[in-house]
Formats: sequence, C-alpha cells, structure tokens
Amino acid sequence: MRLVHATAAEPAPAAEPATVDDLSALARRAAGGELDATAVLLKRLAPGIVRAAHALMGSTHADVDDVVQKSLIALVQALPAFRGECSPAHYAQTIVTRTAMAARRRDVLKVARQDADAELDALEAEAPSQSDAVHAEQRRTLVRRLLETLPEAQAETLAMRVVFGFSLDEVAAATGVPVNTVRSRVRLAKEALKRQIDRTPGLLAALGGDE
Repeated sequence: MRLVHATAAEPAPAAEPATVDDLSALARRAAGGELDATAVLLKRLAPGIVRAAHALMGSTHADVDDVVQKSLIALVQALPAFRGECSPAHYAQTIVTRTAMAARRRDVLKVARQDADAELDALEAEAPSQSDAVHAEQRRTLVRRLLETLPEAQAETLAMRVVFGFSLDEVAAATGVPVNTVRSRVRLAKEALKRQIDRTPGLLAALGGDE
C-alpha cells in the first residue's frame, strides 16, 4: 500500500500546525511503537518530505514519488533510533536527502555520459530570451547533477546547507557528526564543485555566475 501519492500537479495537503515540541512528543511516542502517534507524525511530516523530494529530484523526475514513499518507509523504520538530538522535521529531511541522493546516483549508472554532455550542450545553446523560471529550473538541474559527483557524506551535507538552508549546528545534529566535520564536508564539497565548474566551459554561466 502506498503511503502518500503526491506530484507537482497534485500538491500534498497542508500539514496541521504543530510546534517543534508537539512533533518531538509525537516522535517519542512513535519511537515507542504507538501506531496512532506514528500515523499523525507521518501526516504532519509528509508535506515537507514531498517538497524536499521534489527539490532534490526535480518535480518531473520519474522516481520522485518513489523517493517520497521510500523516505516515509525509511522514516518509520528509523523512528526507534530517534533520540531527539534534532527536530523530527530535520530528522525526516536527513532521511529524504539520503534517499534522493541514492536514487540519483542510480540514475547516473543508467544514463550514458554522452547523454549528460548532450544535455549540457543543449543548455549552453539555449536562447537568452527564455523565461527566468526556465533558467532557474535549468540551474537546479545542474546543481543536482553536480551533487551526484560528490561523495555521499559531502553531497548530503551540501544539500542540507544549500537546498534546505540548515545551519551548521542543525546539519551536525541531523547527521550526528561534530560541527567541525560539517564545516570540513562543506569546504571539500565546494572545492570539488569548483573544480568541476573549472573543467566545464560555460557551466558557471549556466549556473548564474561569471566566467
């Protein structure tokens, strides 16, 4: 049975208002095996998981709904390990980030490198008269493709910082590592992305930077 069905054309219903304390209390009860608490927690966290999956995968990606479902299942399975070091919402976004990154890495194994090069060539040849919304989506696509080239821990950390806007402390709490480790991962990820940009003519301009 599918837990959630949500697409870009069919947005998830708004979650019931809940404070962090409310969600933490629900998460503790759910971690203890209370099924009613688990159901309410999933209902409140699901819209954020859907948004995160769409942000990381792209709203039109064929596997975006599958990532949502797998993230919800993984969240239920991970609840017994939840100790409250971070908010339940951050805990859920950590899980969906890992699930989405794993799905996108599987894509890389399926798609020939020349297809990616052809897509980038087409992007560089786009007429400048296209709408800002189209260019924004193209930049997001490039960012997602660049994240796929990073080691898992670095990609996960950078996605939390850049896509979700987590603070360093929040990333540390969500991933269970020291803040200095988070800083190191962000630095290494940015250095790796800079090398990738330097190797690819036109990529920085496509991302909205200066050549």
